[in-house]
Amino acid sequence: MSRSVKGTVVVDGQELTVSNPEKLLWPEMGITKAIFLQRLAALSPWLLKHCQDRLLTTIRFPDGVNGKSFYQKNSPSPTPAFVETETREGIHYVKLTSLPVLLWLGNLACLEYHASFDRVSNPEHPTEWVLDLDPTLEEEPRIMEAALLVGDLLRSLGISSVPKTSGATGVQVIIPIVQDLTFDELRRIGEFVGAFLADKHPGLFTIERLKKNRGDLIYIDYLQHYQGKTIIAPYSPRARRAASVSTPLHWDEVRRNVAIADYNLLNIEDRLRKEGDLLDTVAPQSLRSILQFIGGGKR
Repeated sequence: MSRSVKGTVVVDGQELTVSNPEKLLWPEMGITKAIFLQRLAALSPWLLKHCQDRLLTTIRFPDGVNGKSFYQKNSPSPTPAFVETETREGIHYVKLTSLPVLLWLGNLACLEYHASFDRVSNPEHPTEWVLDLDPTLEEEPRIMEAALLVGDLLRSLGISSVPKTSGATGVQVIIPIVQDLTFDELRRIGEFVGAFLADKHPGLFTIERLKKNRGDLIYIDYLQHYQGKTIIAPYSPRARRAASVSTPLHWDEVRRNVAIADYNLLNIEDRLRKEGDLLDTVAPQSLRSILQFIGGGKR
């Protein structure tokens, strides 16, 4: 039996325990826990920004990406004094507010960070609208083509958006919005867009909820965007062999048919240093006129 190794580090005045720093979390990429924590620290300004004011769910992989995993909603016990929580329906969610909190979770092998669509401060009115393009096939060579068609349609409606890889198999199209619509109102717009695209491109898109009935089509999931549901946070790592990271893209990159696995824990820091956060490139916009156009809003 291997001997457990532990050490401590001080980060922003908080003493953190690091256990088994040489444990391989992504064996195929040679990423140990120590490397993972270093990469998390580099990602922290962006990851914290997109998880703050959200209910956080993590996925833990104690033995790395090839081992068993489990979802963690309740704050792990024991919870250090510097970790704040938000209680909802009896669940004590960790508030991802600082680098020490992020590294504490990282040391527990929380490899994925999923944030609620609704904000803690204003749960009824989201600050973005998201269309999730979910391939039925594990390997989907048409995913960027599909994302581009969604982006082009939104642009024709006067809607600016940012594509983001899920880090797994799909792409999410994110539309920053002002807080003047409810989740139900946004669902009506999503149903309109999804039905239009599925009708125009029946060999590519579907809005069929049951996976067994989708064939090889890409599901336009407009229902996931709802209060109480979650999305993989921008810049969160994924428990995939390539250590991919959920990454916002330029539309030109989508046109070039980039691969989701191109963006990973080992190169995302350089990209952020050069590109910044692409989600900041689109200002919040109102979609009320679109809702009124399709007959779903007050005039």
